[in-house]
Amino acid sequence: MSAVALGLRELTWTDIPALAAAERELFADDAWTEPTWWAELAARPRRDYLVATALDGSLAGYAGVDCAGDTADVMTIAVGTAYRGMGLGDRLLDELVARATARGAQALLLEVRADNAPALALYARHGFQELSVRRRYYQPGDVDALVLRRRLP
Repeated sequence: MSAVALGLRELTWTDIPALAAAERELFADDAWTEPTWWAELAARPRRDYLVATALDGSLAGYAGVDCAGDTADVMTIAVGTAYRGMGLGDRLLDELVARATARGAQALLLEVRADNAPALALYARHGFQELSVRRRYYQPGDVDALVLRRRLP
């Protein structure tokens, strides 16, 4: 399956069980729960979430951005293991950049685990640069968080 066959749409409350299950699979110790997702939906319109679905309607990936003033924050971006290497992460991130730019943001910030090489490569391809390090931020494991920024047009 190619990324072209995947559709993007707005996240709805009916996606929450699948999102929570994907979080447990993809992020284990850092997984968002169903109550967390409900809170994120309640933060609309400031927070904007989308999902990528396969032809059969199953969840392939998801992403979200918080747009507040001239700086927006990537809240999450994830691609299911079966859909990695197909450009879906790039597509999701491009959509977040477009949404933040449309809302007038001048910069996009995010934090990422320092040991997440695929995510770091994605963000580097999209022009993000390291601003700072939050030592031992991710627990358990004492993994640093890198704070990255991309200036927007």
